[in-house]
Amino acid sequence: MPEERLQKILSRAGVASRRKAEAMILEGRVTVNGQTVTELGAKADLDRDHVKVDGHLLRPPKRLVYLAMNKPVGTVTTVHDPEGRRTVMDLLHRVKERVYPVGRLDYHSEGLLLLTNDGDLANALTSAAAYVPKTYLVKVTGLLTAEQEQEFRHGVLLKGRRTAPAGLKLVRSQRSPWYEVRLHEGRKNQIRLMFKHFGVLVEKLKRIRIDFLELAPLKPGEFRYLHAEEVERLKRRAVGKTGKSP
Repeated sequence: MPEERLQKILSRAGVASRRKAEAMILEGRVTVNGQTVTELGAKADLDRDHVKVDGHLLRPPKRLVYLAMNKPVGTVTTVHDPEGRRTVMDLLHRVKERVYPVGRLDYHSEGLLLLTNDGDLANALTSAAAYVPKTYLVKVTGLLTAEQEQEFRHGVLLKGRRTAPAGLKLVRSQRSPWYEVRLHEGRKNQIRLMFKHFGVLVEKLKRIRIDFLELAPLKPGEFRYLHAEEVERLKRRAVGKTGKSP
């Protein structure tokens, strides 16, 4: 196997996404043949070199795994949490392969989350160029006006940068109404900040769809393996949107 950048090797081995792998390298947590490496341009050959993360030797994954989970409220979308909170990894009973989350859902949100040890596909799906649509059900503290709904759909100015156009539909009108929101980008806490821009707070947030994948019928904390056809469809979507093969 030819040499590859270390962050790609870590991603392929199911350690973390490429972005998080880069952080691990900069933190001095990666060694190659006993030497600590902190340069992002460093390369290695996993078939020939001894690459370790936190002292653990990496091996290529024997089997690529793709999971869909209903992340419950009160769990962190990370492999490890320095505060000791429960992570989504604690819910993966009987999964032998080392997988990691694709993207994120914040601690107080729930819903559909993908996990895999396929670093190439994970990187393609989280790339800014991919714009994989995600759909959410959101319960808020008050109704938006017609003008506010239009502004929400066309883009809201957050921290000096306008959000991409978004889908917005009122699905239940009540004292605390429910909206369906469809995003093509994934800034941190984006939906909460968009509603807050209009003086409305989010009470509940659930992701119900990632592209064509539906959350139902998974209950909170449950997960399932994706079917081969679903995996191939995800790969085709990633190739179509980024122009690069995962």
